[in-house]
Amino acid sequence: MTLANIWFALVAVLLTVYVILDGFDLGAGVLYPFIAKSEEDKSVVRASIGPVWDGNEVWLLTGAGAIFAAFPMVYAMTFSGFYLAIMLVLFGLILRAVSLEFRHRDTSWKAVWDGAFFLGSLVPSLLVGVALGNVIRGVPIDPQGNYIGTFLDLLNPYSLLVGVTGLFLLVQHGAAWLSVKSEGDLHDRVWRYRKVTFWICAVLAVATSAATILTVSRASDNVFGSPVGWLFLVVFLAGVLYTIWQMMKDDGELRSFIGSAIIIIGLAGIAAVGNFPEMVPARGTPDITSLTVERAASGHLTLLVMLILAVIFVPVVLIYTAILYKTFWGKTKAGDADY
Repeated sequence: MTLANIWFALVAVLLTVYVILDGFDLGAGVLYPFIAKSEEDKSVVRASIGPVWDGNEVWLLTGAGAIFAAFPMVYAMTFSGFYLAIMLVLFGLILRAVSLEFRHRDTSWKAVWDGAFFLGSLVPSLLVGVALGNVIRGVPIDPQGNYIGTFLDLLNPYSLLVGVTGLFLLVQHGAAWLSVKSEGDLHDRVWRYRKVTFWICAVLAVATSAATILTVSRASDNVFGSPVGWLFLVVFLAGVLYTIWQMMKDDGELRSFIGSAIIIIGLAGIAAVGNFPEMVPARGTPDITSLTVERAASGHLTLLVMLILAVIFVPVVLIYTAILYKTFWGKTKAGDADY
C-alpha cells in the first residue's frame, strides 16, 4: 500500500468521524422547530449540543486540512468548482454558531435566532450530501484538473437524491442523540421522530442504492467486486438491523445512537470503496482527466511527514474528544443552556 492510499483512507476516516459527531448536532438543529414546543424544550435541545459542537467541528478542519496537504489537486478542484456550495455550507455553520451563542443572551430576537439555528443546520446537512453525490457521480474536469461545469450541473437528480438521503441520515442521527440527552415529554416526542425519520432515511437509502446501480455502475461495480466493499456492506446492514432492534426497546436510546453511528461508518466505507482509486471521477470528459489517488497526491516526503504528524496528533484529538464527552455526559436539563 502506497502513502497516497494510506492518506486516502485517513481522509475518509477523518471525514467519517466528523459526520458522526457534528452530524447529530446538525440533525438536532433541523429537528429543533418541530420537536421543541416550549422554551424549556428549546433550551434542552440547544444545551445538548452546546458544549460539544465546536469540538466536533475540529474534525472537519482536520479532514479539510488533510485534503489540502495530501491531495492539493482535489482541494483546488472542489473549492473552485463547488465554490458557491462550499460558501453556503460555511455560511450555515457560522450562522448556527452565532445563533447558539446569541440565543440565550438576546431574548428580544429569540425568534430570529431560532430560525437561524434551523437554517444554519439545514443548509450544510443538505449541501454536503449533494456534494458527495457529485463526487460519486463524477464531474467534468479538464486535463489540468479544473472543474469546467456550471453550478447548475451540480444540481442533477442523482446528487439531489443523495443530498436528501444525507439530510435524513443526519436528522435521524440527531433524533437518536436527543433521545439520549432528553427526558419527559420531549424525550417521548423525540423518540417518535427518531423512528419516523429512520424509516424515511431507509426508504431513501434504498432509492439511492438503486439509482447508483443504474446510473453510476462504476461505483456499484467497485463495491460488489471488492472484499472490502462487501465488508462495509455487512457493517451497514449490521448497523441497520441493530438500530431496528434497539428502537423496539424502551431503553434502547444509547444503543440506537451507536447503531446510527455504525450505519454512517458503513455508508462512508461504501462510498470510499465505490470511488477508489479515483477521488473525483471525470464525467463527460475523458477518463484520463479523473483525479485519481496517485495523480492528485502530494510528493512522497510531504505525505510521509504528514503521516508522522497524524500519528502523533490525531490521538491527542481523540483524547480531547473523549474527555469532552465524559465531562458533559448524562441527561441535559433546561438550566444547562448557559454553558
